[in-house]
Amino acid sequence: MSRVIEFRDALREAMSEEMRRDPRVFLLGEEVAQYDGAYKVSKGMLAEFGPRRVIDMPISENGFAGLGIGAAMMGLRPIVEFMSWSFSLVAADQILNNAPKMLYMSGGQFGCPIVFRGNDGAGGQLGSTHSWCVESLYANVPGLKMAIPSNPYDAKGLLKTAIRDPDPVFFLESERMLALKGEVPEEEYLIPFGQAAIRREGGDCTIVSFGRPVHFAMDAAEVLAKEDGIECEVIDGRTIRPLDLETIVRSVRKTNRCVVVDQSWSFASVGSEVAAQVSEACFDDLDHHVHRVHADDVPAPYAMNLEQEMLPNPRKIRKAVLSACYRG
Repeated sequence: MSRVIEFRDALREAMSEEMRRDPRVFLLGEEVAQYDGAYKVSKGMLAEFGPRRVIDMPISENGFAGLGIGAAMMGLRPIVEFMSWSFSLVAADQILNNAPKMLYMSGGQFGCPIVFRGNDGAGGQLGSTHSWCVESLYANVPGLKMAIPSNPYDAKGLLKTAIRDPDPVFFLESERMLALKGEVPEEEYLIPFGQAAIRREGGDCTIVSFGRPVHFAMDAAEVLAKEDGIECEVIDGRTIRPLDLETIVRSVRKTNRCVVVDQSWSFASVGSEVAAQVSEACFDDLDHHVHRVHADDVPAPYAMNLEQEMLPNPRKIRKAVLSACYRG
């Protein structure tokens, strides 16, 4: 049986189910307890689990990220919520220089089964310092895993997998999608990491994306089909670390064209890496170079119209697909 719930509710269900299943799991972050979460993701969890497992932290990301890492090293399963991944930058030493390297540097004596989660990317007129897309910054570091869900179903399944994973997992959500509704099963399920989903089938061009831009890609694909007669295959990568290159390559070998949509800036980005790997694996199959659609190379503007123009959008994606198909 399935029912329709919001993205934020799917996240809450994942955390609550795992906390009921495993007493080692707990949540900490700013305003997660008394205020029910800055975005109401943890609404009601304090009442169910109490202040020892849903813990309000001071505005000190470096401090509580380190506390969570220490707890994970001692065998607990922390979920650390950043109100925004933009704020994680002040905890970069803890989350990048400690958590992903702990197992290796301790010779296997200490693991770090921790989940860092929160809102990633432009949240809607929050300005440049609150709109970071951190996937390109953080995916470069070995020893961590990274998931970016695009819908409530994936949000729940991927988060449950993340909480059970023995490695540090960076779980990137989007504030703009928290109210997004979708069908989620009542029965328990997990979504394995490294398993992309084909959201739309097509034979003319492959569009690869992650997270919120998947919806922009779907919108562009609909327009391309109706107005240009181009049928795109849209692939939702779901996870960046690990990357399901096999599904992407199989699609590109069918369509012979590829457009990668990435909400990060283009230079040294996830989109660049995906484009490079596709080019290597599909060199003889491609009828055009791999096209990339990114955020414009400027800080995120505050003005709504400029922010929308700066981000990947259906118009930019359509233009890239037309070019890849020699129609632009």
